[in-house]
Amino acid sequence: MSKKNTFLKLGIFTALFGGAYAFGNYIYGISSVPRQHTDEDDYMDASPEITKGRKFIRNHERRQDMYIDSIDQLRLHASYIPAKDESHRYVILIHGIRDNHESGGIYAEHYLEKGINCLLPDLRGFGKSEGKYIGYGYDDRLDILEWIHWIIKRDKEAKIILHGMSMGAATALMTSGENLPENVKGVIADSSYSSLREQFADTYKSFKYSLVPTPIALGISRIAILCKAGYDINKVRPIDAVKMSKTPTLFIHGDNDTFIDPHMCSRLYEAAACPKQFCMVLGAGHIEGVVKDPTNYWNKIGSFLIKISF
Repeated sequence: MSKKNTFLKLGIFTALFGGAYAFGNYIYGISSVPRQHTDEDDYMDASPEITKGRKFIRNHERRQDMYIDSIDQLRLHASYIPAKDESHRYVILIHGIRDNHESGGIYAEHYLEKGINCLLPDLRGFGKSEGKYIGYGYDDRLDILEWIHWIIKRDKEAKIILHGMSMGAATALMTSGENLPENVKGVIADSSYSSLREQFADTYKSFKYSLVPTPIALGISRIAILCKAGYDINKVRPIDAVKMSKTPTLFIHGDNDTFIDPHMCSRLYEAAACPKQFCMVLGAGHIEGVVKDPTNYWNKIGSFLIKISF
């Protein structure tokens, strides 16, 4: 009888372990393996303006490919477009998940018209940058620091702002929690999550993983990402970074965002210890503010840049 019980328990344990392992691989595959945006799936863009912006970057006569090495020796790529006239003002445009630097085209077009140099990095694992996993801002914050220093080495008088969208916004906020050089004058965070664990929980609920309770799914995801990507999702917390930031920050979100809860933006704003401004774009979904209400969007950014003397 005891042997039967032992085999039964071993069988149950093996089944549970095998199921958890398979589920972990599945979750890791859909959450942490980079996927590239190509011309064939331009239909995924929120609007024709976004697609137009991609082509603006791709075909710009002044666009240059730039490369640096990350601290863990990955080759990282960015497109750099200098303003038409010499300028010491720079914006680093940071894209979101499932995308690459070209998605920043709609923003770059505006900044270039204002005489601001544009650097558009491919985050690790995306575009032409090396990497096998999505960093969600954790390792990416250190990569953005490297790009900041890349600019400063070229131009000691550089004045820099970070402008990120979605995961790129979280990356910008995570970067702001680091010890930044004085050249960095401001951060614009469009539709950031407050913490990755909370965002994962919201995503699991929306996907209705009815057979796997959210706490268990989060635990399995945490272990899978820690083992395969080397970082803890519980430490990806832009809300903690803004508590340490001294860099003026503009928080933007659409009140109709069904992907990242707009209340996260409110919590980020409340937690931030730095000089801060807040903009909720009415009627806008996820990172749709720039196309739903471009006048309000750019006016708010314009007033923010004036306030920080950029």
